Amino acid sequence: MSNITVTGRVTESLAHYYRASDVVVIPGRGGIVISEAMCFGLPVVVHQADGVEHDLVRQGVTGTILSSGSIEDFAGELLRLSESPDSVREMGKNAQRLILETFNTKTMAAAVVSAVERPFNAPRVPRDYQICVRCVMDTSDSKIVFDAEGVCDHCRTFDAKIKPSWNPKPEPGPEFLKLVDQIKARGQDKDFDCIIGMSGGIDSSYLTYYAKERLGLRPLVFHVDAGWNSQEAVNNIEQLVDKLGLDLYTEVINWEEMRDIQLSFFKAGVPHIDTPQDHAFFATMYRFAEQYDVKYILTGANLSTECIRNPIEWMYYQSDSIQLRDIHRQFGSRPLTSFPTTSILRHKVFLPYVRGIRVIRPLNYITYNKQDAIKLLVERFGWQPYPQKHFESRFTRFYESYWLPQKFGYDTRRVQFSSLILTEQMTRDEALERLTQLPYCESTITQDFEYIATKLGISVAELQSYMDAPNKTYRDYKSQELLYSLGAFAMRALGLEVGGKR
Repeated sequence: MSNITVTGRVTESLAHYYRASDVVVIPGRGGIVISEAMCFGLPVVVHQADGVEHDLVRQGVTGTILSSGSIEDFAGELLRLSESPDSVREMGKNAQRLILETFNTKTMAAAVVSAVERPFNAPRVPRDYQICVRCVMDTSDSKIVFDAEGVCDHCRTFDAKIKPSWNPKPEPGPEFLKLVDQIKARGQDKDFDCIIGMSGGIDSSYLTYYAKERLGLRPLVFHVDAGWNSQEAVNNIEQLVDKLGLDLYTEVINWEEMRDIQLSFFKAGVPHIDTPQDHAFFATMYRFAEQYDVKYILTGANLSTECIRNPIEWMYYQSDSIQLRDIHRQFGSRPLTSFPTTSILRHKVFLPYVRGIRVIRPLNYITYNKQDAIKLLVERFGWQPYPQKHFESRFTRFYESYWLPQKFGYDTRRVQFSSLILTEQMTRDEALERLTQLPYCESTITQDFEYIATKLGISVAELQSYMDAPNKTYRDYKSQELLYSLGAFAMRALGLEVGGKR
């Protein structure tokens, strides 16, 4: 699929998004957005149109106006555009030509572009430090908002949008058990009835136990090896698979390509250097499910330990293939011939609504307590705990404990601890005490630093140069952020997803 970026109207950083995009999608009527997009040489896909917008379609400027608001039609139109880059570029040229003819002067068109650029170029206003009085999120999240009582918007979002519809009990309710019966029935004549992506971490490990022992499912344990497994993770996976009598399928990512794209992210100077690894995990699992007609993917993602999301500036969307390819195009040194990729449209629209592949989060339907889960896994399987969530990968351990806090000031423990505070698994005082300790081990960080550099085939000095280089953000590269924002808004409006804005 071609790198066609789709975006929509925003009030901040608008010129940036126009310049980084190929198509503008307008969910309602177009108005001035059409003129703005045309000034930047972009075609437009409009949901509702009349008069001048229909005329623009006839002149080949805008994309096809959707006659139906169904998600299938929407997905089909965007997929069609993504497969026709030459047509999209031609439509963009026609758009810019027509707007110049309409204005009859380049000066007026330039004025439109200048007006759009002003919000993007506006300087940020420095903020005084503040920390939430209820959780431990603070102004290291630049978009955090506090109310008059000092409570942050993460907590208010949990109260308003998550807690009312999330009601876990010790045993799952009848609706979820009915879904379990459907999974069993569809996989009755197959070797397995669902797949579970397993990293060896606490959530996926407990889910594997729960699915087999408590729900009576026959999952295929699916593991993606990106070259960074810790020995603890390898042992944990083997222990659970052997003692539960399950089959393990391991997909090994081409190391030279993985190394090259991970180095590209270091050179790009962005916080989210773990994106290539996460992207490969999800893309590989979805591809396997589609290839073998597996309709149910079980994941350990859960609200109990993850009800607060990492701010986008900390961890940008790992499924954004446009950004992944743009960063690799600028900084990579070899072609990605076998590296698995996916896209937001593919796994959020095409696979669930066209292919019928569902992602199920069983831990949201039961009382899931992190410490109780660790205790059970240790006693039953000899499972080895990690110092921190996500530390089953040596790369992720370096990324979350050193790269993010040392280079950018982002401590992911704030998100993890705040989630546990809101779900009453940790006190705020305990979280504050633990945050006074360094996120990495002082006695081993030099060794970890050398390990990362050696594994990537670079010197320690080169890795340090990336630490010292100017910081960049996902906004410095092409992205599909607006498509994600529009999609999240639509999903929440339809009641298909709960959660906050991050």
